[in-house]
Amino acid sequence: MQYEKYLATEKFPTIWCPGCSLSIILKEIAQSFNELDLKKEELATISGIGCTGRISNYFSNDSVHTPHGRPIPVAEGIKKANPKINTVVISGDGDLLGIGGNHLLHAARRNENITVICVSNQVYGLTGGQQAPTTPKGVITLTSPKGLTEEPINVQGLLTLNKKHFYARADTIHREDMKNSIKEALQWDGFSFVEIVTICITNLAKRQDEKRLTKMKRVFQLQSEKGILKDNELGIDKHE
Repeated sequence: MQYEKYLATEKFPTIWCPGCSLSIILKEIAQSFNELDLKKEELATISGIGCTGRISNYFSNDSVHTPHGRPIPVAEGIKKANPKINTVVISGDGDLLGIGGNHLLHAARRNENITVICVSNQVYGLTGGQQAPTTPKGVITLTSPKGLTEEPINVQGLLTLNKKHFYARADTIHREDMKNSIKEALQWDGFSFVEIVTICITNLAKRQDEKRLTKMKRVFQLQSEKGILKDNELGIDKHE
């Protein structure tokens, strides 16, 4: 298992809840690094605050744990200081799309040569289960006890407004597809973004009734044709 060289296994077990998909995501990212044969001395992983923000602690290469919402500007600084570094941001939807949303928009607009992996678990899980930018309409959270009335952020729509773009959507069920999306993003020349859709089993799933939870756990389909992804599709929307 050569991918383990990218992991700080001496810090295992992780602090995440039993059954949390972050452990799966950590492994698939490490496997992506290994299959691309990335040099550890030319690799930096950067995260913010939140459940996913803890992920930087479990990589054995150079990593940075930044203030809330700030992993993207830190990654930009690293890349500008040393363009040889493969600079990878791994953080949550609240960190990247909420508090850090302004950084995301402008890094994508400038086509900064970094990869951003966003774990979209549809809630602020670490702080108790408040609604997040990606929380689906109607879903019950700590701050929407009667069901959320707003629509979730259209991440694909925002990022693909730029003429050159790379947006991928994956989930933790189709693991090989997720890994392939990450690998392609890491090889993209310019700004690349991978959204990994999952559900917080501790602070989101338990608040839903069976009907709503089943809808949230809808089975995604792999992309049927190139171009814009439908709401229930996994795949890549890119344009040179």
